[in-house]
Amino acid sequence: MLMPIEDAPLMMGGLPIEAEPVTTAPTIVPAGPGFELIEETTWDALKTAGRQWPFDRPVLVKGGVKHWPAFRQWSFESLADLCESDASEAPVKFTDGLVEQGVTKGRPFLPVAPYLRELGKAARKTPDPQAGLLTVERLEHIRKNPGERFHLNWAHMQSFKPTTLYLAQWDILEKFPALRKELLIKSLWPDKSALDRRLTWEYIFMGPANTVTGLHNDFPHNWFCQFRGTKEFILFPPDQSPHLCPAKKYDWGATLSDINVSRLPEQPKELASFEKASGIYARVEAGDALFIPKRTWHSVVSREPSISLGMFGLTPYEVATGGAWATLRDWAHHLHLYAWGNCTCHQVLGKG
Repeated sequence: MLMPIEDAPLMMGGLPIEAEPVTTAPTIVPAGPGFELIEETTWDALKTAGRQWPFDRPVLVKGGVKHWPAFRQWSFESLADLCESDASEAPVKFTDGLVEQGVTKGRPFLPVAPYLRELGKAARKTPDPQAGLLTVERLEHIRKNPGERFHLNWAHMQSFKPTTLYLAQWDILEKFPALRKELLIKSLWPDKSALDRRLTWEYIFMGPANTVTGLHNDFPHNWFCQFRGTKEFILFPPDQSPHLCPAKKYDWGATLSDINVSRLPEQPKELASFEKASGIYARVEAGDALFIPKRTWHSVVSREPSISLGMFGLTPYEVATGGAWATLRDWAHHLHLYAWGNCTCHQVLGKG
C-alpha cells in the first residue's frame, strides 16, 4: 500500500528529515526530575525592576526578539531563496541524530536550500497540542499556579526515534554577512565597560519537529533566540551537576552528560541519579529570547520545525583564561592525545 504523499516521510540524500514515529506504547515511563517553570518576563518588566544581565538563573524574555528584522524576515523559504541565490552554494555539514550521547556517527555534507524547502512543507502541519514534554493545557495550568513543581511526560521521548537531519551550529553570518544587520545583537550584549565588552559568536540551528539536543552545558553565556517554531528546554543550574553524570566524551566548549534523555528507561543507573535533580522548564516560542547562564545544563526538544539562533558571549578575560584552556585541549584532541575516538567531532569508525 502506497503512503499518501502528504504523509510520506521527508527524505534528503537518503536520510530522514523528520523523526520516525514509534507506534508501540512504552512499557516503562520514568517520573524523571521535578521541575519548576522558568521565570517568564518582558523587556519592560526588567527595565522597570532595574535588572540587567547576566542573570544568575535562566530567564525567558517573552517576545524578546519580535522587534528584530530577522524575526519578520527570516523563514524557511526566504533563507532557501538566499542560499539558492549563491550559485556556488557548497554543501554544509549536518548532524545525523543525537551527537551529545552515544556513538558519534558520520556527519553528511548536504546543500541547505533543498533541506529548508522540506522544512517549510513540514511547518505547514499543525502541531499536536497534546504532544511534547508538557502539553499546552498543563503549561497554562502551571502558569496560573506559580511555584508549583511538576514532572514531565517522558513517554513523549519514547514516541519517536531521534534520527533526523539537523543543521546545528551553522555559522550563517560567515556565509552571509549581510544578515548581521537584521540581528540587533548589541541589544542583548550591551557594552557596560571596556573590560566587560563581549566578544560574540552566532550560530543558527534549523531542523524539524522532535529534533533533540542532548544534555550538556556550555562554557559561555548564551542568548538563545527563537525565530520560527517552538522548542522545549529543560535546564539545570550548575549546582545540580552531581546528579547529571558528566561524561568523558569531548565537545569543544561544552561538558556533556552520559544521560540520554531519549533513552532513559535503558539507563537505570543514570536515571536514578537524574531523578534526584531539580530542573527548570521553558517553552521557547517564536519571538522569545532565552538567557542561559554559563555552565547551566540544558537539553532541547523541538515541538515543530524551527529556526533558532544561539549567541554566545565572552569577555576578553574569559577568552584569555577559559578560552585559552579550551583551545589547548582542542589541539591535544586533534593530535590524538586527548579523548580521541570519544568526541562529537569525529566519527567512530566501524560504529556509525
